[in-house]
Amino acid sequence: MKEPEIYCPKCKWRPRAEDRWSCVPSCGTEWNTFWTGGVCPGCKHRWLKTQCLACGEISLHKAWYHYPDGSEPRTVQKSDELVA
Repeated sequence: MKEPEIYCPKCKWRPRAEDRWSCVPSCGTEWNTFWTGGVCPGCKHRWLKTQCLACGEISLHKAWYHYPDGSEPRTVQKSDELVA
């Protein structure tokens, strides 16, 4: 499977490495949510939705991942969490 392209499902904006999201109202950590698949490195909260920094729309985090061959990521069980 090829690596997915990451872009907003609403406006097609592509996040850059220097873009940051904040874990609010939880711990306040700032990080690039796509480096961790939506999991805050500060408090380990799993964000199911991600707000676009360009258009402001909120979408499911997994909707940002676009696979060129049409495949979906396979989900594996790791400890008590599902990891995509």
